Amino acid sequence: MSDKVLLPGTQCIAKVDHTKLKPQELKLQKGDLVTIVSACQEKGLYRAYHNASGMEGLLSASSVRIRPPIKVDSQLSLMPWFHGALSGTQAVELLNAKEDGLFLVRESARHPGDYVLCVCHNGEIIHYRICYQGGKLSIDMSQTFGNLIDLIEYYTTQQGVLSTKLIKPKTKQGAKSAEQELAKVSGWLLNFQHLTLGNKIGEGEFGGGRTLYCFSDVLQGEYMGCPVAIKIIKCDVTAQNFLAETATMTKLQHKNLVNLMGVILNNGLYLVMEIMSKGNLVNYLRSRGRNKIPPMQLLQFSLDIAHGMEYLEGKRLVHRDLAARNILISGKEEAKISDFGLSKSKLQPEDLSRLPVKWTAPEALQHNKFSSRSDVWSFGVLLWEMYSYGRPPYPKMSVMEVLEVVQKGYRMESPENCPPLIYNLMSSCWELDPGKRPTFKKIREKLEKILTGQ
Repeated sequence: MSDKVLLPGTQCIAKVDHTKLKPQELKLQKGDLVTIVSACQEKGLYRAYHNASGMEGLLSASSVRIRPPIKVDSQLSLMPWFHGALSGTQAVELLNAKEDGLFLVRESARHPGDYVLCVCHNGEIIHYRICYQGGKLSIDMSQTFGNLIDLIEYYTTQQGVLSTKLIKPKTKQGAKSAEQELAKVSGWLLNFQHLTLGNKIGEGEFGGGRTLYCFSDVLQGEYMGCPVAIKIIKCDVTAQNFLAETATMTKLQHKNLVNLMGVILNNGLYLVMEIMSKGNLVNYLRSRGRNKIPPMQLLQFSLDIAHGMEYLEGKRLVHRDLAARNILISGKEEAKISDFGLSKSKLQPEDLSRLPVKWTAPEALQHNKFSSRSDVWSFGVLLWEMYSYGRPPYPKMSVMEVLEVVQKGYRMESPENCPPLIYNLMSSCWELDPGKRPTFKKIREKLEKILTGQ
């Protein structure tokens, strides 16, 4: 047996086919993705979950290799054909006029905010202005698009108003195709052909991009027959930012973090994640209420979240948007933190109307100082949400009112029938001085003592 030690939650790739099975062994084919569940008493033997089939069984550590994290550098691009600020003369110099269908996209010098599509045809370079009007991009308004990725995708299959279809992108110097680079990291780049899209189960809102704010759809679906959740990000710059942030998710593995299964690049960015069948914590609480959720269940959810946040704290990763809406519940009644690798690109501190003000610590709102201790403040608000069974925090108060009264020392009162020990913990999370708030390690220890009655 191998001396390699695999921790629970570790994602591995099968090195060889394993089809001649002993009792309880997991059937594997080379390249299959599995997640370690637990170690067995016999050295080098593990119980694992097959990510595609959903089956559990035994495997040897020597039969798999740990899936490496994605390494994303500044040159990795979803739009290698986008050259940024470039003059018309420079575009002509870059393009080979003899190669029909060769193209690039540049920012317009004459019309700031618009783009220009430069295409080779019949020995000439034709410049098409891409106008930005009413939140849409278009060349002649007969076809409109939400982003450049959609526009370029369309004209690679349809000639439309162009003199020729777009055939070959002129890659910006130094840029590397995201698809080609991610394909080198076995196990993370998934095949769109194996993905089945189902019903919409949610959406997210993200700052940045050509339109100031972009939305992503969250769908349920299947990947190779395995139930999954799919986050689809179509906005150009937002998707590019998320590509880099996604690399963070591939480096983190914990039972209380939602598991990223892989990435699909198909006219945008698709994040394929484990499905959390009981939805987000807010809806879970509101749909069941105090009559169906015993206090012990709330305590266990609180501990699950504290475990996950302690792990992120140890990795020096700040969530920035910790709230009940971003906690998902599995079919096994486990609470898991979502969007933990994607939060940085979602928040635009200069726009308070878009920030989750009622969950955000004062120092983060006033001075853009986000830290694990600002996440602790948010955790206190999350506890209040839980013990009020999904009520919005600071009920009947506007965002501006909350900003004013919190700075003056106001703190929410204890939810009805909330245990005093839990409210004391909430209150400690709301210390104005971040240094006086407990760490997530201390919070986890406190919750364990409450749970065991010590």
